[in-house]
Amino acid sequence: MTDPATASALPVADQIAARLTAALAPTRLEVANESAMHHGHLGDDGTGESHFRVTIEAPAFSGVSRVGRQRLVNQALADLLRDRIHALAISARAPGE
Repeated sequence: MTDPATASALPVADQIAARLTAALAPTRLEVANESAMHHGHLGDDGTGESHFRVTIEAPAFSGVSRVGRQRLVNQALADLLRDRIHALAISARAPGE
């Protein structure tokens, strides 16, 4: 596990992956940094780490609604969403869906 004191030095995509892995034990996880597609747009903070897309499959999503799945992802990333991430697109499914 990453030391919290050095975690903020990691790229945001790596922090997203680490947190989702720890919180939801996904069987599939893809984190795409889409910030370059939003360069110069509202919410682009110039860091190149503001817009992300997450594709995640996890047993924790079985029997959980789409909104509930997004809430679980948002809870795992709460402070990043507050402080570092401007936009996050989420595709969340349970295994076998």
